Amino acid sequence: WMKTKVEYLVYFLLGAVAGLASGLFGIGGGIVIVPILLLSFAAQGISPEVATHVAIATSLACIAVTSFSSIYTHHQKGVLDWRIIKVLIPGIVTGSLIGTLFFVSLEGVLLQVLLGGFLIISGLQMLIKKSERAQAASLKPPILMLSGIGIGGISSLFGVGGGVFTTPLLTHFGVRIHSAIGVAAVGGFCIAVSASIIYGSTAMVSSSLPDHSLGYIFLPAWIGIIITSTPFARLGAILAHRTDANQLRKYFGYFLLFVGARFIWINTTG
Repeated sequence: WMKTKVEYLVYFLLGAVAGLASGLFGIGGGIVIVPILLLSFAAQGISPEVATHVAIATSLACIAVTSFSSIYTHHQKGVLDWRIIKVLIPGIVTGSLIGTLFFVSLEGVLLQVLLGGFLIISGLQMLIKKSERAQAASLKPPILMLSGIGIGGISSLFGVGGGVFTTPLLTHFGVRIHSAIGVAAVGGFCIAVSASIIYGSTAMVSSSLPDHSLGYIFLPAWIGIIITSTPFARLGAILAHRTDANQLRKYFGYFLLFVGARFIWINTTG
C-alpha cells in the first residue's frame, strides 16, 4: 500500500510539472512525462521490452486531456490563429496516423538521440533569433501541410505533443510566440487523441504488459497525471500571457537545450 501511495505521489508531481510546461510552452508535457515514466517503470520492474512503448502511449493519453485545458485558455486570450490551424491540423493528424504504424517495430534509441539534436538546434535558434513582427500570411499551405505530417509522425513516435516542433517552426516564419504556442496546443491535442485511440485499442498478446493497462496505456499513471496536469496546464497558459514575448522565447530556448541534452545523454550513456 505504501509503495502504491509513493507511485501515485510521483504521478501527481509529474502531472503538475507536465501541465505547467504544457500551458507555458505549448509542448504538451510529453517531453517531461516520458523520461520520468521510464524511470518510474524501471523502479516498478516493468519489462524493458514494453516500458518505452507504455510510457509513450500513456504520455499521449495524458496530453489528450491536458492540452484541452491549455487550448481553452489560449482561446479565451484570443491568440488561436485559425487560418494556420485549419491547414496545419489535417497534416498533423495524417502524420500521427502514419507514425503509429511504425510504433511497435522501432527501437527508439536512435530516434531519441536525433530528437535531442533537433531540440538543441531549435533551442539555439530561439535564443539567438530576435522576435519578428507577425507574418503569418507568408506561410504557404503546402509547407504547413507537409510540416504537419512530419510533426505528427515524429510526435506520435516519441509521445510528445508536437509543440517542440510546431512552436519553433511558426516563430521561424514570424508568427508571434503566444499565437505559436496556442496553435501548438491545438496540434498536440489532435496528435494525442488520434494516437491514443490506436495505442489504447491495440490488441496485445504480451504477458509483459503491466496490470491495469488499456492496450499500451497504463491507467494508474494516466489517472494520477491528469488529476494535477489539467489545472496546472491552465495556470501555465495564464502565466504565458503575463510574460514578455522576448523573455518567454528565451525561457523556451533554455528549456529546449536542457531537454535535448538530456535525451542525448540518457540514450548514449545507457
